[in-house]
Amino acid sequence: MPKVRIKLGSIDIESLNAVVGMIKDITTRVGVVMRGPIPLPTKRLKVTTRKGPDGRGTATFDRFEMRVHRRIIDIPAEDRILHPIMKLQIPRSVQIKIEIK
Repeated sequence: MPKVRIKLGSIDIESLNAVVGMIKDITTRVGVVMRGPIPLPTKRLKVTTRKGPDGRGTATFDRFEMRVHRRIIDIPAEDRILHPIMKLQIPRSVQIKIEIK
């Protein structure tokens, strides 16, 4: 049986967990076994900038960091599961990618 792999990513962990919870509710309602959510390593994007605009004076820096959280979910490819997942209202901060394997 073919499987569907759903990859989720977001910088907002609460909205990511909310989408995972909605997908989990759909699979339990239908009665299908879901594999996941499998947490992937968090990407940390760091940017260091100089505070002083002219370059003179003491060398003080600002450090900014953005964390990208990712999850993977595997479910069987069935119409009764995929239609409700396609109709989910997903926040703008969450990126979703659906692949059929």
